[in-house]
Order: sequence, then structure tokens, then C-alpha cells
Amino acid sequence: MGYSSRYHAASLAAVFIALAIGILIGAGFGQDVVSNTSESLKNSLEGDLDDVRAERDELAGELEGERDFAEAVYPALVDGRLDGERVGVIALGGLSSALSDGIEATLSPTGATLSEVSVVREPPDVEALAERLGGTQFARLDRQPELLEDLGRAMGRQLVGGGQLLDDVREELLTRSSGGSQQLDHVIVVRDAPEDLSETDQEATDRLEAGLLDGIAQATLPAVGVEESDTDPSSIALFESHDLPTSDSVDLASGQVAMVFVLLGADGNFGTKETADQLLPELLVPGSPGR
Repeated sequence: MGYSSRYHAASLAAVFIALAIGILIGAGFGQDVVSNTSESLKNSLEGDLDDVRAERDELAGELEGERDFAEAVYPALVDGRLDGERVGVIALGGLSSALSDGIEATLSPTGATLSEVSVVREPPDVEALAERLGGTQFARLDRQPELLEDLGRAMGRQLVGGGQLLDDVREELLTRSSGGSQQLDHVIVVRDAPEDLSETDQEATDRLEAGLLDGIAQATLPAVGVEESDTDPSSIALFESHDLPTSDSVDLASGQVAMVFVLLGADGNFGTKETADQLLPELLVPGSPGR
């Protein structure tokens, strides 16, 4: 990531120098005479701009080389380590096709199967859930908002391991579901929460998310909360507060490696953001690939 930040700094410098040249030339057009000092300064700035552009191009080449190397090494690091394992994705609010495809591609060399994808409706349709759950402890869900956390915990556990209650409310709880209800071996959690919700809808969403994340963590199988390096706002702190280890940059090779090794049992917050404890977990897992 050092190359990346230096590259952006070089690009920014080039912009400011170009602006300075433009201002200087514009000022010159507004005057009948351009002083020797102005001409000298313009030439100096143009030389600086050429230097910065050359440095930027060099850094861009180095950064591309680093990315190519990382992408080439990644399959060897994770080859067969999750062979035959069933992995599910639980998405809170939404799941972009780009992120879904990226997760599937990341899992491919591990030997794992992406066997289930569930996208949780946000904000929850509380009235529909209460109606569907009539005759159960959650029948008063629309009048007792605190029950949403209890329902979320139950749903979190059943999204991981299957269950009748989830089957009963699948249409009301989820906007998208594939793969059916089955026992998973590993879980990947992502979040794309809607913005500008009403106070009531935001409270309901927060309660449901808190319960879901607790339920997933309580299921006692490897789970990881992930997002991309440019995700804003970040959900890492939320995942961490519910005892889920995280990888904050799954669009980068380092974040993909971290995600896989968390599923293998590593614990912590990994990646490039301020919330990360370190870039990568220990890569030398005892035993053969697949543990």
C-alpha cells in the first residue's frame, strides 16, 4: 500500500503544479508584458511537472507489478485449504454483483463451494414478519421492537445451520436467497445498509443486525466480516463489536488471503484500514492444506 499512497500523492502534486502553470499563463495573457521572472518561474514549474509525471508513471508501473505478483502468489497460498467445505454469504442490506463475484473467485482456488447466499431485507418488514409469526413468541414483533433482536439471534443461527423458523419467514426476512437452508462449514458476512432511513426504520434495522451478528457469532463455526478497501462507511467496527474477525480489503490479494485464513481459524482484524490489527494473519498453518 506504500506504493499506492505515493502514487496518489504524485498525481495530486501534478495537478497542483498544472494549476499553478495555468494561473501563471492566464495572468500573463491579462498583461501586455511577461516579466523574465514570470517566464523563469513558468519554465521551472513545467520542469517540475514533467518530473512529477515521470515519478507518477514509474510508481504506477511498480504498483501494477506488485499487484500482478500478489495475484500470482495468492492461489499458491490458499490452494486446497478449504477443499470440500461449504461456505455461505450472509449480506446485510445488499450485495453487489461485483463483490459476490469477487468472493466466489477468491474461494475458487481454496476448493470450497459457495453453497448459499442470503441477503437480509433492510429495513425489516416488521408487520409482515409479525403476521407470519402469529402464534409464536414473535407474534407481537410490530408492537414490541425489542423482540427484533431475539428474532435476529434465532435467524443468525439458522442462516448458518438451517431451521424451521427460517424456512417459515424466508420470504419476509430475505430479499434474495440461493442454495436453500443447509448446514454450512464457514460464513462470510458483508453489509451494505440503506441510507436515509426514518428513525423507526433505522432502529428496527439496528436491532435486527445486532441480533443476526450475535446469532452468527454464537453458531461457533468460522465466520468473517468483510468489505472492500474503499467501502465508506466501514462496517468493520460493527462486526468487531459482535466478536466477528474481519478482513477490510477483500478487493486486494492481501485481504483475500486474510479472509481465507480467518475461515481457517485465524482471529483478529486484518487489512489496510485504521481498524486493522495487522495486514495479514499468520500464514503458516500447521498441517497440510485443508488442515
